[in-house]
Amino acid sequence: MMLDATDLRILQMLQEDANVTTKEIAAQLHITTTPVFERMKRLQKEGYIHKYVALLDRKKVGLTLVAYTNVSLKEHNSEFLTRFEEAVKSLPEVVECYHIAGLFDYLLKVVVKDMDAYQHFVAKKLAALENIGKVQSSFVMTEIKHTTSLHLEL
Repeated sequence: MMLDATDLRILQMLQEDANVTTKEIAAQLHITTTPVFERMKRLQKEGYIHKYVALLDRKKVGLTLVAYTNVSLKEHNSEFLTRFEEAVKSLPEVVECYHIAGLFDYLLKVVVKDMDAYQHFVAKKLAALENIGKVQSSFVMTEIKHTTSLHLEL
């Protein structure tokens, strides 16, 4: 299905505030609520909208350290890759994981309380995974930009 300008505007508005009501969207788009509601349901059904979430202030909930962790595996056959990926999915400290090309195999975004928690994560959880070769970490000093909104050409 092709998205039209109205679909894109609805998606953009929902990215900015998932609590925006159908009535508020309709008012901004100068249409009635019924077509907005129908479009939103269609966008969900077709997978453009995966889910609605609350974005927390990580510092207010005590998660002050963000680390980007590069991981290389010793073996690269599909069974080892799958087992690593399944294991990483179960680690709550990992909020993002990407299979990447380049010097490392995976890039993890890890969010924890502090450096002690990160050290425990690496030593007790990540290093305990089968087939780990090399781990290299970079730590966020200052967050310059953080958004979950995708840029949509309107």
